[in-house]
Formats: sequence, structure tokens, C-alpha cells
Amino acid sequence: MDEIWVIGAGWFGLHALRKLSQVRKDARFVVVDTNRDQLRQGEGPNRVLEQADGVSFVHEHLKPDEGPDWIIPALPVHLAAEWVLAQMGPDRLIRTTVPAELEGMVPNPMRGASGDLYVSHAEFKCPEDCAEPADMCTVTRLPRKRNMFEILNEAAPDSYLPIVVRSRQLGAGIGGYRPRQLFEMLVRIEKARGDVLVSTACRCHGVITALRRL
Repeated sequence: MDEIWVIGAGWFGLHALRKLSQVRKDARFVVVDTNRDQLRQGEGPNRVLEQADGVSFVHEHLKPDEGPDWIIPALPVHLAAEWVLAQMGPDRLIRTTVPAELEGMVPNPMRGASGDLYVSHAEFKCPEDCAEPADMCTVTRLPRKRNMFEILNEAAPDSYLPIVVRSRQLGAGIGGYRPRQLFEMLVRIEKARGDVLVSTACRCHGVITALRRL
């Protein structure tokens, strides 16, 4: 039985839960959120509801040799970056400002409240059930642009090491990643020196956080 962690029970998290539970009837879902009322909306068979901070939950419960098959990040923060910050601690890793020159290297950049940089090929609202086909955009019907996870793996100013966690589709419009991808990122950052750009990205969209290895 697959286990899937849905980290965040807001609109997207509950949407992912409902859609996936319809097609993955043998999966076990763990839903995490601080808001008890939001969590209650996720009640159902094969579901465990955890009232907790999402980043703290993943930091405390995710182990290299045990854990879920998939993690769906559905928080208003960059889960992968926040997890590695918690894992390494402020004596070894800190958040820094995403360099301004990166904005000229990526499509449609937008700064978030926390300083993260959000990027997208789309200049429109994507359909919630986009199947992310490899050959074309489902909205424009034009050939797909280069995969965002490939772009972010190369787009980095001098002295920055880019590390990308690729988000893969678990269902139409629903992305997630394997826990091993987080631990692979952790190993690379532990070996790094200086500045790192950690990204999570699918074919079309991404979020970038700047970190500094101490």
C-alpha cells in the first residue's frame, strides 16, 4: 500500500487528496495542517489527520529508511528549502536573498513575501486538471517550452550551485516528489560550500530559494 503525505490542508491540499483518493483507493494518506477545521475536511477512509506544522512534521518524521512513497507539498512556503534548513540548522545553513540577476535568466519571475522567487512559463491561470503533457501546452496548444526543472538546473549566477527537486505528476494537476529526492538534495548541500539555489519545479512552474552553506 502506497503512503502519500499531503502537507497542507488548504484548497490545493484537499483538492489533491480528493482527486487521488478516487483513483488510488488502496493508498494511505497522511494529511498535515495546523488548522483543525481544515483537517476535518479531509476525513475519510485510509486517511490519518495530523494537526501539526507541516515543515516540523516532515523534519521530525521523515527518515531515509522509512516514510511515505510520495510527498505532496501544499503549503504557502517552499517545503523542500524549509526542510533542509531545519535538517541542517542555522549553524550550517542560512537563508539569503535570491540574487537579482537570476530574474533575467528565468521566465516570468515574481518575488514572494518570504523572498523566494516564483517562476512560470504561463502568463495565465492554468487549469487545475492540467495533465502536463510533454509535447504541448494544454491551454495554448503550442509546442511546450523547455522544461522548467531543466532551466532551473542551469540558471544560476556565478558562484551559485543550483539544485532542483523535480515535482512529478501523481494525478492531473497534482505534483509531488519522492522522499529520496530530499535526502539527495541534503547530501549535495552538506558537501557544498558557499551559495546554493534550491528549487522545486515541474515542467511549467517553479520556486527558488537562496541558501548559504556555512
